[in-house]
Amino acid sequence: MNAIEISRPGAPDVLRLTQRAVPVAGAGEVLIRVAASGVNRPDVLQRKGAYPPPAGASDLPGLELAGVIESGDAQALQAAGLAIGQRVCALVTGGGYAQYCVAPVGQCLPVPAGFDDVQAAALPETFFTVWSNVFERARLQSGETLLVQGGTSGIGVTAIQLAKARGATVIATAGSDDKCQACLALGADHAINYRSQDFAAEALRLTDGRGVDVILDMVAGDYVAREVSCLAEDGRLVIIAVQGGVKASFDAGLVLRRRLTITGSTLRARPVAFKAAIAAALRAQVWPLLESRQVRPVIHAVLPAAQAADAHALMESNQHIGKIVLQW
Repeated sequence: MNAIEISRPGAPDVLRLTQRAVPVAGAGEVLIRVAASGVNRPDVLQRKGAYPPPAGASDLPGLELAGVIESGDAQALQAAGLAIGQRVCALVTGGGYAQYCVAPVGQCLPVPAGFDDVQAAALPETFFTVWSNVFERARLQSGETLLVQGGTSGIGVTAIQLAKARGATVIATAGSDDKCQACLALGADHAINYRSQDFAAEALRLTDGRGVDVILDMVAGDYVAREVSCLAEDGRLVIIAVQGGVKASFDAGLVLRRRLTITGSTLRARPVAFKAAIAAALRAQVWPLLESRQVRPVIHAVLPAAQAADAHALMESNQHIGKIVLQW
């Protein structure tokens, strides 16, 4: 089969088209003939040598895909309500940049009605991540306020839409006025240009000094102190990436006085059962929103899989709004 491999750690041009053996599905798994693969920030980190795959995972990049079930564990498929020949999208720990990929049955979801393969491939990584962190870990409730850092990223566009669909007020940050407008168009109530405005001061102003209930943060570093300063009482900060650095200093007194929670998570290395539980929640709570078009994937660019290097260069340019997808 054709696949995209990382020939060595480095710039986007280290990604190259190669031939690999078709993987074999084991117990509890399916083999998927891949039609489209989502591109995500962790893929870029893996290409640079900064985010190695977990033990036992494919060395090929790619954490999400959509395609057709070719074969697999019949009993597991029946229990999940899936079938050979069915179109699915899946979250995987690696190997998504290939014409065939093995995925745990529990991490597969049927393609939402009316969605094409590109739209379906754009769903798993961001929807699993946002659901797990914003709604399960941070427990965002209807009527609360969510601050989303990086509102036009793949994670950001998903968080804005899901939070609005579930009754929250959403404040998003972005790095340009055009990107702020894109956040508003997706349903955000307010958008803050972090290059020209102090997001913490603005968040306090927009909430009449109360602060926000939940913050979804992909930056960390020196953002943490400012985020702590604009959380409401009993507020929750969830850190899911450290693009601004791993070290942070903040006012611990505010954490005590306001009873704040600072938490975080990564998803890739979590066990299949954990991810399967997220998949079940998505199927019950979010798939109806997708099928009714209350929530939709935002696709910035679709490239042939052989142009994976161009896709990575585009992601690293930070000019995209939403998802970048490879098509096989």
